[in-house]
Amino acid sequence: MTISFSQIPVSIRTPGQYAEFDNSLANKGLVRDITRVLLLGQRLGGSAAPLVPVRVLSGDHAVALFGRGSMLAAMAYAFKKANEDSDLWAVPVADNAAGQAATGTVTIAGTATAAGTLVLYVGGVKVQAAVAVGALASAVAADLADAVGEMPDLPVTASATGAVVTLTARHKGETMNALDLRTTYWQGDAVPAGLTVTIVSMSGGTGNPDVTTALAELGDAQYHHVITPWTDTANLAALEAELEDRWSATRQIEGQAWASVSGTHAALATIGSARNSEVISIMGAQRSPTPPWVWAAVYGAVAAYNLSIDPARPLQTLELPGILAPAEPDRFTRAERNLLLYDGVSTFVVAVDGTVSIERAITTYQVNAYNLPDPSYLDVETLATLSVLRSTLRARISQKFPRHKLADDGTRFGAGQAIVTPSIIRAELIALARAWEERGWVENLNAFKDQLVVERNADDPTRVDVVLPPDLVNQLRVFAALVQFRV
Repeated sequence: MTISFSQIPVSIRTPGQYAEFDNSLANKGLVRDITRVLLLGQRLGGSAAPLVPVRVLSGDHAVALFGRGSMLAAMAYAFKKANEDSDLWAVPVADNAAGQAATGTVTIAGTATAAGTLVLYVGGVKVQAAVAVGALASAVAADLADAVGEMPDLPVTASATGAVVTLTARHKGETMNALDLRTTYWQGDAVPAGLTVTIVSMSGGTGNPDVTTALAELGDAQYHHVITPWTDTANLAALEAELEDRWSATRQIEGQAWASVSGTHAALATIGSARNSEVISIMGAQRSPTPPWVWAAVYGAVAAYNLSIDPARPLQTLELPGILAPAEPDRFTRAERNLLLYDGVSTFVVAVDGTVSIERAITTYQVNAYNLPDPSYLDVETLATLSVLRSTLRARISQKFPRHKLADDGTRFGAGQAIVTPSIIRAELIALARAWEERGWVENLNAFKDQLVVERNADDPTRVDVVLPPDLVNQLRVFAALVQFRV
């Protein structure tokens, strides 16, 4: 007998018709995983247990899980608005007990000389207070504080003392210092006549949670994308270390991280140039009314959705739904954005209607081990493509040769034997590379064949060693033309 059966023994004598099933040839094409995304963020009560990964089904579900007005609920809500299809999970983290909450103030002055509506944008969300003719500053302040209190999804609480409204972040931590406060954004916004408003920005927040407590609970579950609201140095370093370990050849549960930072050009350049990791992408949110943790959620949602369709297709021009653009004077010029792309910071552009879209999504990786410029991991699509190549490679080999014997090329084994040789594996890898090429993930298949090495390990007869040389497809970024006109 030359056929390798798995269930039917050679010694069977009882009469009957026996048939077993072998699925090694069942799958056609490439086997892909479902995209799993992990949100990290702070909770305010809710039904979800702290530090336990939980699946999030909708924005309303997130509110029930993490508490109304919480950072994590806002992130999940924004994510689901931008991407309702990816498998979304979250790890709720409590505030740092040693932290402090950020505060800001809104000071009203004057007496209203005309009826109107006082508008306050808190993280891009409009709060409105009616103003009557003759209303005193203290009365307007009290009404504004009441209006904030009637919106439990806001990330702040409010109290009024005289003509001063104090806004206090619901969460402790330095992240909340980036919460934007302003009285005008859309055309037509105006402070009622007779009144003036002075805003002191949010500040004083200290003590972010430690991301390592959340990462320790993930075990070996794979999350293809991780979205973080914390961009302080310690938390970014911890997240990078965990993800780089997950990318290792021994764990192979890789993922990419997405974050966002709001600030001046100098501040963004500083944070970007201080990092050097291929596993994380930081979007420079500039002075957008939308909080950076919501930016991160939407950025990660759009990236996760589109990279799952085609990991090699560039993310440029994709809209970031729900994100409010910075005011026109606050937007970076093309030259300024180009500099940020050399400082490890991703950039966006704004259309005439205010729509915010990705301009270029890059990682923070900039230099090699010798501190010399290295663009090999510049674009996020490179890492996404490598991830899908490795996962489909593993799926193909494990599916085709799950319980095979290994023999040298030239071995004369019978047909139907579960035996594989280096040349058989080589042929399978070339077929796999052809499937990659058809999907537009790699190019130059002939070079792949020439450079592919498959050999039996000289010291371990149970092991096959392979040099796999895929040439990744690049993205069209720049079209340059010299127009030599005639007159």
